[in-house]
Amino acid sequence: MNQLKIFLNTMNANTGIGYALIRIFLGIALAIRGWIILLNPDVLLELGVEREQFIWVSLVGITHLAGGLLLLLGFMTRIGALIQIPILISAIFFVHVHTKLMMGGQSLELASLVLFLLCIYFIFGSGKLSLKSYSENKKLNF
Repeated sequence: MNQLKIFLNTMNANTGIGYALIRIFLGIALAIRGWIILLNPDVLLELGVEREQFIWVSLVGITHLAGGLLLLLGFMTRIGALIQIPILISAIFFVHVHTKLMMGGQSLELASLVLFLLCIYFIFGSGKLSLKSYSENKKLNF
């Protein structure tokens, strides 16, 4: 029981690590999505994007890849989040508008969650465990 209290106290004192882990995971997921879109643009056809809109596919892929990498590194995080917010808004209101909650695949809930997280990182920034923090302080402070 004592070990559990020590562990919980340590975790409570280091919530910035959890914030950073969510940012890193989100960055990796978006970068991978961007890479997949760039390698196989037909993936977007499965999500409901029409063939006439393929001119935007490379822009979406590049934005997810670049923005995801910025989030992953915690460098220019707000810009990395901001450039992806319009894409997620479009996904929610144009791609997933015909879907219902709790459907399989790339769902409305997932797109909404990613949009929410991007807004959080746009507002609050990358946190202490990031390249931005490291470059400002020359060391990582937890």
